[in-house]
Amino acid sequence: MSATTGTPLSYDRYCAEIVHQTDLLRSAVKGVDPAATVPSCPGWNLGQLIRHLNGAHRWVDTIVRTRATEPVSDELVNDAPRLTGEDPAELDARLAEGAARLSEALRAAGPGTPVWTVAPGGTPVFWARRMTHETALHRADAVLAAGGTYALDEEIARDALDEWMGFHEVEEIAEDQPGAPALLGPGRTLHFHATDAPAEWFVDLTGDAPVWRHAHEKAAVAVRGTLTDLVLFLYGRPAVAGGIETLGDRQLLDIWLERTRFWLR
Repeated sequence: MSATTGTPLSYDRYCAEIVHQTDLLRSAVKGVDPAATVPSCPGWNLGQLIRHLNGAHRWVDTIVRTRATEPVSDELVNDAPRLTGEDPAELDARLAEGAARLSEALRAAGPGTPVWTVAPGGTPVFWARRMTHETALHRADAVLAAGGTYALDEEIARDALDEWMGFHEVEEIAEDQPGAPALLGPGRTLHFHATDAPAEWFVDLTGDAPVWRHAHEKAAVAVRGTLTDLVLFLYGRPAVAGGIETLGDRQLLDIWLERTRFWLR
């Protein structure tokens, strides 16, 4: 199964979810000092995290509103400086406005408009889905900074995992890298199993390119955890709902994670 052949969530749901996940984040950090450390993003504080997410929303808003078909500078997203004395109310207002503008831009463009995307897709559907999960992930970072509790809706978590598996379609993932172990090869398979829902993912690296499907099959390495913890694990975040269990070839898992982790931060 391929993540670009269809998504289980509607375009309208993605557009709404960007605002909903943003609102959940805003509620989680209400009253928290922007200087608070974000444990899951070493070296960052809460103010940086919020400005980074707001920058991502505004970056994609620009891409969609201008119907860009060539790369757009992501200066708004990267290297958020550490500031002192930030006004929490101002940060909150900017974050809320940015999410609302992005959702409006996506709805106005519609799902079929050609736009530039950083991975296969080429329409606002890619960005609506990507920003849904970008926002949900950074909500986890914010909750950890605030000392709260975090959980993902089952449908959102399932789709986040489907999207991650679809990242295999980026050709660079499977290419040989100097000094790095090969990703593809005989017996190289991975199985991800949700412990709180009937959901499984099987990744096959034995052919000419990575492929994945929803299936229960024996693999060289297996990973078990709740849907929320599986999402956090893939993104290099700590588990919050019971932990992760791995069985089998951990080295293969580490290689696969290293090749697919290009959305961190």
